[in-house]
Amino acid sequence: MRRRTFLTAGTATAASLAGVLPLQAAAATTDLKLRLPAPTGPWPVGTTARALTDTHRTDPWNGAPTRELALTVFYPASGVRGHRRAPQLAPAGAEVFKGLDAGLLHPELPASGVDWAATLTHSYVDAPTAPGRWPTLLYSPGGADPRTIGMSVAEDLASHGFVVVTIDHPGEASEVVFPDGRLRVIEIAPDVQSDPVQSRIMMDTRFADVRFVLDHLADLHVPIDLRRVGCYGHSAGGATAAVALEHPLVRAAVNLEGYLDTLDGELYPIAQHGTRKPLLLAGTDGFRDARFDRTWSALMAHGGPVRRVQLSHANHWIWTDYAAFAPQLQQAGLMSTPARTKLVGTAPHASHTVRRLVREFFRH
Repeated sequence: MRRRTFLTAGTATAASLAGVLPLQAAAATTDLKLRLPAPTGPWPVGTTARALTDTHRTDPWNGAPTRELALTVFYPASGVRGHRRAPQLAPAGAEVFKGLDAGLLHPELPASGVDWAATLTHSYVDAPTAPGRWPTLLYSPGGADPRTIGMSVAEDLASHGFVVVTIDHPGEASEVVFPDGRLRVIEIAPDVQSDPVQSRIMMDTRFADVRFVLDHLADLHVPIDLRRVGCYGHSAGGATAAVALEHPLVRAAVNLEGYLDTLDGELYPIAQHGTRKPLLLAGTDGFRDARFDRTWSALMAHGGPVRRVQLSHANHWIWTDYAAFAPQLQQAGLMSTPARTKLVGTAPHASHTVRRLVREFFRH
């Protein structure tokens, strides 16, 4: 995590929700409607929302006696007729997103001029699952980012025959909408970026969240092949995915530009000892630094099926839906070239490149 400001829930409410949202809502009818790229696989895609509650952990951010997680599941569908397309953002989430994520957490995004509630996915709500048992992938988003900005990769994987479970980390994510409509806004303290203790709590919570989901995949009631489970994630989620290789169910992982150490420089065990499971380390030339080189090289020094790749003319959020949105925003005059470069870079066909990279790694 770098070059970003985390906000507490109180700050978000005061700075954005109270003053910005009413004006933006009034202008929504003329605002730009962004499009997600269509999946490329042969299967139509179904989606459903789920929640899981860990009764053996307290929530570190709000002190609740249990830890509740919100998930979205994407899967190959046998048919979608009669089922509606899911929005990328639920209405409550879109209201927070346009006042918090856009222009504040991500200053490259326009603070107005976009109807964030209008973007539809290519997935159909509660469509019937295609017969069979499918390889399954868990996705963990970047620090402060919600699971909802990882839709394009998740949908594409599902269209190629994967079940994909996207995970929110409540309290840390900018906004989390649970299946029953409840909304939880970010609560993590801004010093998580500089305080090694708070940062360790954040990452340990993420690791535990993913372990809990892995241990309760059967509770999702989707046809999962437990012999073929993998993880991928972006930034802090990339580190989370790499560490998840320690779980016995996880066979392979993709780390999309996540550091493999704590803020005080301690390597995670996977970087200290290596792994004998396939792991892809994917980075960009626009975000590469000495910390990546040190932590990723430490892991690769142990050998094993670990591969590192780097995308050119790219930057840190190319691994998310912003790769598809940035060109549309630039074309509409809502994002400058420098802002696009800082967010995702200028590589052409960025969404296609990212989706193919992740898909082909897990297919092989």
